[in-house]
Amino acid sequence: MPWTLVDQEAHGDEAGALLGFLDAQRRAIRRTLHGLTDEQAGTKPSASELSLAGLLKHVAEVEQGWVEDAKGVPHSIHRDTTNWHLSFELEGEQTVAWVHDFWDDVAAETEKFIRSLPDLDGTFPLPPAPWFPPQSVRSVRFMLLTLIQEMARHAGHADVIRESLDGATAYDLMARTNAG
Repeated sequence: MPWTLVDQEAHGDEAGALLGFLDAQRRAIRRTLHGLTDEQAGTKPSASELSLAGLLKHVAEVEQGWVEDAKGVPHSIHRDTTNWHLSFELEGEQTVAWVHDFWDDVAAETEKFIRSLPDLDGTFPLPPAPWFPPQSVRSVRFMLLTLIQEMARHAGHADVIRESLDGATAYDLMARTNAG
């Protein structure tokens, strides 16, 4: 974890602390793809229909969608019941490297947006969706906490999928990538 960012919370930088925790969860997901081919990353070795490549794409799209909602702009990628499953699949010429680059851009935009705000108290309406109560409003702080929760949930899924693929655990992968 980038403790220098997280430690900033003690000095009043709540945004930096939350961005640090979000980045730690992003890195946990990314680490599960270390050393795999696109083919391996696309396999579904467990009881779940999830693949590592699909999880990677999904969390990047989810993060982008939340930030676009908070900014009050239309979603760059429109998902509904007819194409929701595509957020969990590489399409066409997409590769794991492509999704990594896409997520790098999304993460940079998230940080730029958060750092542009005077605080995390600003609110925004959530879009109509079956999983949100009608006319829901959330704060930017809530958005960051939700993203941390989303990434952590899927990091756990990714750990199980990776271990099902080749036995590599999170600790093995941390050692292989010199990550803490």
